[in-house]
Amino acid sequence: MGFFSKDIRTMDDLFVHTLRDVYYAENRIVKALPEMIEKAEDSQLKQAFKAHLGETENHIARLQEVFRMHGVEVRGVDCPAIDGIIEEADDVVGEVDDPKVMDAALIAAAQAVEHYEITRYGTLVAWAKQLGRHDCARVLEKNLEEEKATDAKLTAMAEGSVNMKARAAG
Repeated sequence: MGFFSKDIRTMDDLFVHTLRDVYYAENRIVKALPEMIEKAEDSQLKQAFKAHLGETENHIARLQEVFRMHGVEVRGVDCPAIDGIIEEADDVVGEVDDPKVMDAALIAAAQAVEHYEITRYGTLVAWAKQLGRHDCARVLEKNLEEEKATDAKLTAMAEGSVNMKARAAG
């Protein structure tokens, strides 16, 4: 399905397609987080990634709920954007030797993912409301708020100590 696919004819089709996009993304993130947890040296960062893994699993369950509420099949569609963000993060992280610099790189990678998710959930919430699906919007808003909170926690960690430790490394 291309960007201007004939398979997307209505706003509802677009909503479902984007729902499937973020469902794929969340499942991809669940697979990527354990490696990020393993690579993180900072205990606070490690704990934040562990907590977000649990949240991400809840996001998947909420998305499944929205699929059921909306009466469509639960399934993902390939999301080249999240694949690219994760691939780029793997490339950068693979080139980092110092563990303190690694933590800064991991936060940057995680925030790129968070920002993508925030845009998707914000769009889905707006579209759900436009489609009169306030029930779906309420469920999606929970994921949106948790993504925003995770981004804020990562920013606080980066600005509070991780980036300064990385700067002092080497």
